[in-house]
Amino acid sequence: MRPLPALSLALVALMLASLTVGAAQVDLRGIFHDPQALLVLLESRVPRTMAVALTGAALSVAGVLIQALVRNRFVGPDTSGTAEGAALGLLAVTILWPESPLWLRMIAASLSAMATTALFLAVIRRLPVREVMLVPIAGLVLSGVLGSVVTFIGWQSDLMQYVGTWLFSGEFSGVISGRYELLWIAAGAAGLAWLSADRFAILGLGDQVATGLGLSTAAVMRLGMAVVSVVTAMVVTTVGMIPFVGLVVPNLVARIMGDNLRASLPVVALAGAVLVLACDLVGRLVIRPYELPAGLILGIVGAGLFLWLLHRRPAHG
Repeated sequence: MRPLPALSLALVALMLASLTVGAAQVDLRGIFHDPQALLVLLESRVPRTMAVALTGAALSVAGVLIQALVRNRFVGPDTSGTAEGAALGLLAVTILWPESPLWLRMIAASLSAMATTALFLAVIRRLPVREVMLVPIAGLVLSGVLGSVVTFIGWQSDLMQYVGTWLFSGEFSGVISGRYELLWIAAGAAGLAWLSADRFAILGLGDQVATGLGLSTAAVMRLGMAVVSVVTAMVVTTVGMIPFVGLVVPNLVARIMGDNLRASLPVVALAGAVLVLACDLVGRLVIRPYELPAGLILGIVGAGLFLWLLHRRPAHG
């Protein structure tokens, strides 16, 4: 079976399973005859399921874009300083204006994430072209420095609980109706990336080739940074950063479908949604009725997949 139909069926099956798993028993067959079950479904299960799927899909697409921007397969939104930048913007707004509306926090997080992503791109452009492994190392160093700054400021201002939620949480137990809708903005940004997929594919060939083909590399770079920053900021603001999704999913799909972004981006989005949904379900079932954060499960699964990618040679190579 082709990847797109197979992933679509897997996504539907996992979403149905997500609607039925939880502390409260919900029978989808008689949902309209049980007001309490209907309330649980509409206020908790459906928002959580949609939040998980949107997070996985948007982060995976953001991973494809940042890898195209830096032309390196070993970079993701969580290893380039983007997530820490979003947390820094949220922290600044929380300290300076604690009663700020949600839209202002969203804008601050997006702008701060965009600034740190631009800083990362500026840093790696100074690295030797042939030393490809220096790019992810530079991203990890930048993430560590920014994370330390965020942690220090959070500690000094007694806001470590917020910092932990933004950077180290990655769990969906607190998602209810009215607290996940920002993720639709992330989904819209990911959709914008698909509309510009051909431009990002050309950009991945190099600045000289892209310019020779009539592409404005600066404009495409700005668009890519905006999409990656908005997606990361929305995820950090809503559920906290999820590790490895934007790193391993694009690599797995690229090994199957190659670098045709127009064809592969929908598969990347579906694969990301399936992976995060599966890990969230595992976290809800391992110590049921208690839960483990999806970010914890993804940290284990993602690390294993990443090691496999490092040691497994491509079938065509």
